[in-house]
Amino acid sequence: MPVKIPNDLPVKEILEKENIFVMDETRATHQDIRPIQICILNLMPIKEDTELQILRELSNTPLQIDVTLMRTSSHQSKHTSKSHLDTFYKVFSDIKRQYFDGMIITGAPVELLEYEDVDYWEEISQIFSWCNTHVTSVIYLCWAAQAALYYYYDIPKKLLPKKLFGIYSNKVFNRKAPILRGFDDCFDMPHSRYTEVTVRDIVRCRELMILAQSEEAGVSLCMAQNGRKIFVMGHPEYGRMQLRREYERDKKKGLGTDMPEHYFPNDDPGRRPVMTWRAAANNLYTNWLNYYVYQTTPYKLDGTPWGDEIPDNYN
Repeated sequence: MPVKIPNDLPVKEILEKENIFVMDETRATHQDIRPIQICILNLMPIKEDTELQILRELSNTPLQIDVTLMRTSSHQSKHTSKSHLDTFYKVFSDIKRQYFDGMIITGAPVELLEYEDVDYWEEISQIFSWCNTHVTSVIYLCWAAQAALYYYYDIPKKLLPKKLFGIYSNKVFNRKAPILRGFDDCFDMPHSRYTEVTVRDIVRCRELMILAQSEEAGVSLCMAQNGRKIFVMGHPEYGRMQLRREYERDKKKGLGTDMPEHYFPNDDPGRRPVMTWRAAANNLYTNWLNYYVYQTTPYKLDGTPWGDEIPDNYN
């Protein structure tokens, strides 16, 4: 089944060329079904790239998905045009009284800042609180995962000796969790970050369950509240060339970033990277949509199964 997106969203043409089933708003209005409502809070600088990456993953499911793109209002984007943002993106004030079956909150290049020093921390904290009563299940990616663990469970992040950068193998734990159905014993995931949440701190929190862990990259996947909150420490949505683009960008900036590990064949940047993580990424998002969203969310989307009170500070 398709992902429903706005009629003129620029990445629509790219998705169609990749033989990915997308449906524009005009066609979708003629179908008498209840689509799954998914909100994507896109915190990445180049928003079109992240739109494309996540929509690729959401398309590989038999469910029809209605996507709402969201941005923060307290941060001025420098890498995405104002016209694109005004045309295709909502802000929190636009959607705060809506309910969603699922939500994805992306990473952001602000890891080296303290959480409270991020210019949209107050806003995203409000969104984290709102998710408890307005979204059935949320996937938090990379920085958003670390930030959410800090917000909900007071778990700190720690600075790594150098940037964790590359493709890392993960061992599956707690295989009975539906999010891991169909996974091999080990699977790859891209990581690109300067900070981590340690295994020790996650284990100490009884509300969290570790689902996958890497010897090199630490915890890659954990969850809480039976899948209402899913924390993904890497970037399973990344395309084949994303790490190469980041590597070249860092070199131009003189950041001294090491070559991404386990990425280029024979560590030769001139060779085309081999994609080894796409199947696991597709499985992750498909399992999330099926077992933690579709099978759980109410048919009448006017609240979540856990309550629908609107805090006073949302007025």
